[in-house]
Amino acid sequence: MNGKMPMEIVITEAENGKCLRDYLKKDLGMSRAELSHLKSLDTGIMINGVRVTVRAVLATGDVLFLDRDDAAAGENVMPGDIPLDIIYEDGDIIALNKPAGMPTHPSHGHYYDTLANGLAFYFAKKSIPFVFRAVNRLDRDTSGIVLVAKNRASAYRISSEMSRGGIKKTYIAAAVGAVYQSGTVIANIKRRYESIIERTVCPENEGQYAETRYAPLYTDGKVTLLEVRPVTGRTHQIRVHMAYIGHPLCGDTLYGEESELIGRQALHCSRLEFTHPTTGERIILSAPLKGDMERLCRRIGADIAGAV
Repeated sequence: MNGKMPMEIVITEAENGKCLRDYLKKDLGMSRAELSHLKSLDTGIMINGVRVTVRAVLATGDVLFLDRDDAAAGENVMPGDIPLDIIYEDGDIIALNKPAGMPTHPSHGHYYDTLANGLAFYFAKKSIPFVFRAVNRLDRDTSGIVLVAKNRASAYRISSEMSRGGIKKTYIAAAVGAVYQSGTVIANIKRRYESIIERTVCPENEGQYAETRYAPLYTDGKVTLLEVRPVTGRTHQIRVHMAYIGHPLCGDTLYGEESELIGRQALHCSRLEFTHPTTGERIILSAPLKGDMERLCRRIGADIAGAV
């Protein structure tokens, strides 16, 4: 086997209008090193048979071809002896309950303290070759389930399912104010002008389509514990949408204010539902609230057992 894992993906309506760079990084979980490698190849990234840059905008029906090289995907991740909370593992996938404050993968200023570093150490102890193939990625200060594929075939199948909208994610969030009814937020999102990080709601003819469904689990009148299900997967989607409707997440200083209840955005990926890449079985994983999210629930009088 030559290490190649070419992918051919038909773009669906869910990805229509999305920037190719965001799709490759956020939806397919590609690293900076792998993107650089693909861009260097004549046939690395093509849409409808034509070589494109990562600035291309996807359209429904486009055929995206990626001449992936698994060696490039295995960027140099240094092993780090970091405690891991493994909630599921078999020969094809491993899922972890990532704590808040831990980046998912190495980046500037975080070369040795990420989930990827911890997994590199974990597999090194087992003498198993390691390539970090994260199916979903969480912000550093968002806790919860991160699913990682152990091999190329599993990564391809699960990534393809994600591109079709087949992976269902559920979050538990604590929002400022009282929310008494379930609802759906449909509002396009784009990067805020001159900001690398911050996103904002924008008119329908701008940005990317985004849809978020939410339901209240408990409120003390000042804070509401919510179950949130993002239908689309835009950067900061839940945080932006909840702030947009007047209920920013507790502790979210980017889109709201500091909170005495928690020192980061109160957001936890509690449930992940997907099709197993080998058996075809529908898998449902759950991750309990821990640490600061658990303490927040107790302080507002919420039933933690009913929150996951």
